[in-house]
Amino acid sequence: MARKDSQPQLKDQELYEELREKGDSKEKAARISNAAANRGRSTVAKSGGQSSPYEEWTVDDLKKRAKELDLHGYSKLNKGELIEKLRDH
Repeated sequence: MARKDSQPQLKDQELYEELREKGDSKEKAARISNAAANRGRSTVAKSGGQSSPYEEWTVDDLKKRAKELDLHGYSKLNKGELIEKLRDH
């Protein structure tokens, strides 16, 4: 039965929040946190990639990422606003 809010069930909320703060998308953070809960964090960490936090990215790189995610209205945003938009995706 689907949940009323149609949000996926998170099995490791703490890891999900850590990943979101680091800059991962909602989908990626949910996928990794659920896999970690099922298989163990150390197993998931071995197979996952590593990306620097959005704060370390250039504005051009942030805009490229926004384009990859098919976001709109990002061209005139400053770095902080871009990071927020990417994390809210």
